[in-house]
Amino acid sequence: MSLSQKLAALAEAGTPIRVGVIGAGKFGSMFLSQGARTPGMHVMGIADLDVARACAATMRVGWSMDRTQARSFAEARRDGTTFVTDDAEALIAAEGMDVIVEATGSPAAGIRHAMLCCRHKRHVVMVNVEADALAGPLLARHAAAAGIIYSFAYGDQPALIAEIVDWARTAGLEVICAGKGTKYLPAYHASTPATVWGHYGFSEEQVIAGDFNPQMFNSFLDGTKSALEMAAVANACGLTPPADGLAFPACGVDDLPELLRPRGAGGILPHKGTVEVVSSVERDGRPVFRDLRWGVYATFEAPSEYVRQCFSQYGLKTDSSGRYSAMYKPYHLIGLELGFSIASIMLRGEATGSTRDFAGDVVATAKRDLQPGERLDGEGGYMVYGKLMPAQASLAAGGLPIGLAHNLVLNRAVAAGRPVRWDDVAFDETNEAIRFRREMEAAFRTGWAGMGGYRQAS
Repeated sequence: MSLSQKLAALAEAGTPIRVGVIGAGKFGSMFLSQGARTPGMHVMGIADLDVARACAATMRVGWSMDRTQARSFAEARRDGTTFVTDDAEALIAAEGMDVIVEATGSPAAGIRHAMLCCRHKRHVVMVNVEADALAGPLLARHAAAAGIIYSFAYGDQPALIAEIVDWARTAGLEVICAGKGTKYLPAYHASTPATVWGHYGFSEEQVIAGDFNPQMFNSFLDGTKSALEMAAVANACGLTPPADGLAFPACGVDDLPELLRPRGAGGILPHKGTVEVVSSVERDGRPVFRDLRWGVYATFEAPSEYVRQCFSQYGLKTDSSGRYSAMYKPYHLIGLELGFSIASIMLRGEATGSTRDFAGDVVATAKRDLQPGERLDGEGGYMVYGKLMPAQASLAAGGLPIGLAHNLVLNRAVAAGRPVRWDDVAFDETNEAIRFRREMEAAFRTGWAGMGGYRQAS
């Protein structure tokens, strides 16, 4: 049976998958739009720091007011309605809850909620790529020890990239490069929340009408979100990021096999088995022909002359040698597709992409000259953007992960374009997120030795 047939059977039996959503922003709202329409799925609860905002989000996506009038999780479970609260821990602990969708975008909150899911044995869909890039390798190990599934969010690009990579490898093809498209110019690294809408071309009316967060959207534009997502892909798919970070080459879908092949074969890649993000605009601002701004891709190599001939016979677009080709998906539907993750977890016992190791890291990098005494303002802010690095290089340099560049005060000057290091900031070792990340760094340095016995969530 297909997933939709299995979901329909659950609906018929009156035993739907019960889902809790933490964070009713753009991604959470998109899922809520479809979760309420999917047979066999029951959004039993929503947790958001602003309950009124969460209720308004449900109305905006087409829910009736009656649906969110439940006064408790027990009532919501009994009546098929939804309880809205500001207590995320109560949501996770609610009796009968099956899957938690973590969509806060806060790295510290993501770590805390994932660990609570381990304690209460709730599967978790980690929409929060900020948390995954910061600490996903250790979170995934805790989840495995707790017997729960820790999954990427289908509809978000890391899950869709992981799907293409899995397709290629299952077909016996070596993945050369995997990644996504975006709109990129070098100047975007300096973009701030004050300049972001002009770069996007959004009108004031569009911004007012939508649930748009300028700092979040700026993190997409300034390269931070791309770096976070490529770190997640590298860590899930066993790919090694380029040493110099993402190059963001201008590239359309027809040029993927030619450009995203190793330098020795005429391409731009430093090595096989890496990640890269392609830009939908040329460096002079002209649009790329047949761009992949909203999509994902993987390039792969024919393992034999026979397969090379098959590429040609079946019309695959290849490089000039005929050896390298690509598969891509031109669009992603963000939270509208998230139900696929929930169904895959509950009906197949499979994640839609999941962190496995610590191959890529994202380091806070100065947007401008930073001075001692300044307080960092995190992803998409005015001060730093995230740069992708191999994890080993990041740890060797003592790089401060972008996911922790929130409210830390600089004790040294950092020049524009330079990475911020742990030694450049004052930090509290007892802070939960900092402690968790430092624990992961220490474990990685020793090759995860002894990690089979790490402590359970408590």
